[in-house]
Amino acid sequence: MSTTKKSSVSFDFNGQSVLVTGAGRGVGEEIARLFHASGARVAVSDVDGDAARRVANALDDSGASAMPLTLDVRRKEAFESARDRIAAAWGRTDIVINNAGYAKRTPVQEITPEEFDDIVSINMKSVFLSCQVFSEHMRANGWGRIVNVTSLAGQNGGTVASAHYAAAKAGATMLSKYFAQQLAGSGVTVNAISPGPISTAKGRLSDEQIARVEKLVPIGRFGEASEIAAAAALLASDQGGFFVGATLDLNGGLFMR
Repeated sequence: MSTTKKSSVSFDFNGQSVLVTGAGRGVGEEIARLFHASGARVAVSDVDGDAARRVANALDDSGASAMPLTLDVRRKEAFESARDRIAAAWGRTDIVINNAGYAKRTPVQEITPEEFDDIVSINMKSVFLSCQVFSEHMRANGWGRIVNVTSLAGQNGGTVASAHYAAAKAGATMLSKYFAQQLAGSGVTVNAISPGPISTAKGRLSDEQIARVEKLVPIGRFGEASEIAAAAALLASDQGGFFVGATLDLNGGLFMR
């Protein structure tokens, strides 16, 4: 009887420095934890500085391999400051995971111009600013990975998302492709992850909404933050180097292309 040896893929980010935005909780926290567990030095950033410090201290309270950053993703100077602080501590930023996002379920006729601008700034403009700031840094180093967490809402409007959030996430996906085209020849890859319903969102939904979503998803459940983190690690790894301008759909079959 012959036996088949199972192969496995593990991620090794030893010696690399990673910035994760929106890492104070939920999916971003899980991404930060996976990269740190895989050997990376992780800059844990969030607009909520206390949340960033909580996660960073849980990873490494000495600060040697985990750095908390208060970062407002709507401001270019905030990304420039993060780049400079990481460079001062660890030499360079190798990987950026743009995970920060914010959704409001406002009926389209009730969305004010101010709310529209804010949602677009957090979910799309932030991706542009981050890619703009870090891509030149990575290009100069001859290597880099940028992974943008977008959303199923940017492809089909989502199941409970509002117009401005869906439009912003669609724009973030297109920005990923544009920067990917510009940077691929310099050793820097840019890709996106498009999650469907994730279990971290259950707290914002009613039992009726949860049941409706689970019924719609062919696999019959919400995704887990750990599954998004694994996809981010794949795209950021050496094994993921042939992904360029790709969008990984993690939606349990809710939307197939």
